[in-house]
Amino acid sequence: MYIFAYLRASTRQQDAERAKNSLQQFVAERGHRVASWYVENVSGASLQRPELMRLLENASPGDALLIEQVDRLSRLDDAGWVKLKELINSKSLSIVSLDLPTSYVALENQRSDDFTAAMLRAINAMMLDMLAAIARKDYQDRRRRQQEGIKKAVEQGKFKGKQANHQMHKNVIKLRLHNGMSIRETANT
Repeated sequence: MYIFAYLRASTRQQDAERAKNSLQQFVAERGHRVASWYVENVSGASLQRPELMRLLENASPGDALLIEQVDRLSRLDDAGWVKLKELINSKSLSIVSLDLPTSYVALENQRSDDFTAAMLRAINAMMLDMLAAIARKDYQDRRRRQQEGIKKAVEQGKFKGKQANHQMHKNVIKLRLHNGMSIRETANT
């Protein structure tokens, strides 16, 4: 069994190193090590995640996908979550999440009896579904509150949105129209 760690941050300002250290310590305490790290800065609400797809391509049946929290794996809507689960299940991967202690059994060297293993798989599947739904709800709630805050700030005249960069627009017009530069040349200037 190989352990593939997946780290996702929504913004460039978020640092994956803290999570990486937590995951390294977690597997070391259980006598394992991470075979490969997959790190990306994309929204968890999108299935368009090149590093996650690369992880799924590289993984083999019986490998483990290690995450810090379920919301790092998914803030997807129901259809997206079902699709991601299908991709994970098609590879027969175990998901091990630091916020889901029942998932730790996937890293144990001793295998339990068939009944216990089946029960733990069912419990983990249910818990993953619940945590993914909670992550999606949290994502939607934060977006709604953000929009409410922006609306209130606009009404009070405190928020004007991103302001146009008039100087940059003038420069683009000058370079494109007056100097005849291509879009690529203009962008590189």
